[in-house]
Order: sequence, then structure tokens, then C-alpha cells
Amino acid sequence: MEKEYCMGFKAAGLPAGIKKNGDKDLGVIISESSANAAGVFTTNKVQAAPVVLDKERIKPGICQAVIVNSGNANCCTGEQGMRDAKAMAKGVAKEFGISEEMVLVASTGVIGESLPIEKIKDSMPDLVKSARSDGFQDFAEAILTTDTVPKIIVREGELGGEMFKVMGIAKGAGMIHPNMATLLGFICTDVQINSKVLSEALNQANKKSFNRITVDGDTSTNDTVLIMANGMSGVEINNAEGQNVFQDILDEVMVSLSRMLVKDAEGATKLVEITVKGAKSDTDARAIAETIAGSSLVKTALFGEDANWGRILAAAGRAGVALKPEKAEIYFNNVLMVKEGKGCGPEAEAQATRVLRESEFSIFLHLHLGNGDASVLTCDLSIDYVKINADYRS
Repeated sequence: MEKEYCMGFKAAGLPAGIKKNGDKDLGVIISESSANAAGVFTTNKVQAAPVVLDKERIKPGICQAVIVNSGNANCCTGEQGMRDAKAMAKGVAKEFGISEEMVLVASTGVIGESLPIEKIKDSMPDLVKSARSDGFQDFAEAILTTDTVPKIIVREGELGGEMFKVMGIAKGAGMIHPNMATLLGFICTDVQINSKVLSEALNQANKKSFNRITVDGDTSTNDTVLIMANGMSGVEINNAEGQNVFQDILDEVMVSLSRMLVKDAEGATKLVEITVKGAKSDTDARAIAETIAGSSLVKTALFGEDANWGRILAAAGRAGVALKPEKAEIYFNNVLMVKEGKGCGPEAEAQATRVLRESEFSIFLHLHLGNGDASVLTCDLSIDYVKINADYRS
């Protein structure tokens, strides 16, 4: 018996010949009925053809399927790129018997190369035919680029004694930075919710998750996070209580996915949460947290397991917001490393070094200037990251 990840949704993934290594590289998600939909996209001024297409098609707030390829970004490919993106949608629509306007598209991979669209067209009948309620593992594998593992989260919620599900799938290991990054995310839920409220919920969850992670400071041309709600559970989100329950589950799914993305970042050996408290405002706290999290010097120190707190304080000092170093405290987990802007000595450094040997830990900076706080997930910057990205196209 097929495992049902989320009521009324089917998926598939297979190799279409886009990737040179023969791995799965084409995936589809299909809802058995039309679904209310919303999306968030890259803020990069250079945007791939699928992003441009989806931003237009998502405006009515409804769709029924999404097709995704990996191995090729279909970006900076001119008019041909847009024709290819539309051809991908048309292929799904034809095989599934729906309007092509109801199909969204996403791509990820190398920029500047045309899609092998004929290979994709040839694979379309088998792809749609193989879509199953338990096909999401194949889909998750088909959208990977430099990721090492697929990323799927399913959570259940309850409202009025009735159960509903929220499922999320994501990919992304490099070109990850706040304001969306080279990540693709696909959320399916079987609740009934109007597209305006769904869009608000997605944006709120995105601020807490995908917009609070950084790997390398680069923001991609293809970032796309889409959510579809087909209402097939019968659970209706129609009041504040329901919205809060749904928001909590959606937040949990997307935050969990964001942690998985950073943990599986290119060459990463550490997952680190940077938390800033006591800033003059939340905006200031976020600016400092992002600057620390994105600092190459901080990230290389994390890789070297070097408790070099001076790099952390220096990064905070160039964030462009209020800071008085003489008030600052820095903790590695619960180890006080810096007090009143000065190091706490060899014993504290030895304890902090032991923390740095762990695969997951937190760095906490208290500024004692106000009530602002923020946190960002980051990782170390390793030798393997350089190797992966030095010859990515080959």
C-alpha cells in the first residue's frame, strides 16, 4: 500500500538526462484537485525564466502542479529560456489533463546554459504516469544539486478534533543567504485556506526560516518557495485560532527544513546558531547576527575550531548599527568567553574550544543596549566548500 505523505498529493522523480552522472533530475508534484497557492522568490535582480514565469502565474493564487528540474538553472538563457519553462509546464498539463496556467516551474543548477528541453519532453509521459502518493522521496532526490541528502518533513496538526498535514521538501547547499538563496522549497498541505491568508502565513514562516540562514553570502537567481493547499482533509482555516494553529505547524516545517539545509551545506562540518540580544532594536540585532554569520573569518575559525572571539566582535562592529564593545558579552553555548568587551582568560578559552569541537552549537552575543534580539543559522567555511565550487560546472 502506498504511503500518503499529504492527502491528495502525488509526486515522482526520475533521470531525464539533464545531469551528466545519470542521477534523477526531473520531478513533479501534482494535486488531485486545484489548490490555493502562494510563493516567495529570489530578491536577486537577475532572475531565472521559471521565477519570472511563476511570479506571473501565482497572482491568481491557484495552481495544481509544479515541475522541477535540477542540473540546469535555465537562467540567462534569453527568450529560449522562457519558451523552455513554458514547455515544461505545458508537458505536465497535457499529460495530466489540466490547464498549463495551473502548472508552476522551478529549475536549479548551472547558470547560462540552455535546457535540454527535448530530453525533458521525452521524459514527461513517464514522469506524470509514475506520480504516486508515496513518490516524494523520488521527487526530493530529483531536485538535488550539491546536497548530499534529500530533505523532507511531514507534520500533523489538529483543529476542532480533525487532523491535517503539512509536508515540506527543500534543496540547497550553497548560494544560501538571507533574503532567499539558492534554495527550492515546496510545501503541500491538505487544509482549506484562502490564498491571501496562505500567502501571509508563508511569508511569516519564511522570515523565521529560509530568511534566517546563510552558508556563503550569495543569493541565487532561482530561489523559489511554493505552497499548495488543496483542502482535501476537510479542515478549514477560517478564524484566528485556526490561523495560529496552522502557522505554528508551517513554521515548524520550514524551520526544520532550514536547519537541514545549513547542516547539509557544501563542505560544512558545523551547524551554528548566532543569537544577538540586547540590541537597540530587532533590526539592529538582525544586522549584527547576519554580519557575524556571514563573516568568512568567523566561518573559517569555526572550521578550525578556533575560539577567536575577536573576529566575532569585529564583525559585529562593522554591521553599521549601534554597539558599545565595553558592554558586550559573548558566549559559546553556556561558556562565557567575553565580558565587558574583554576575554575571560585561558580557562574560558579551553572550555569554548571544547564547544567548538561539537557538530552543533550556539554563539550568543549580548550587547546590553536594549531589547532587540535576532538569530541566524550558519555553518563553517571549509576546504571542501572551495573545492566543490572551484569546479562546479565540470
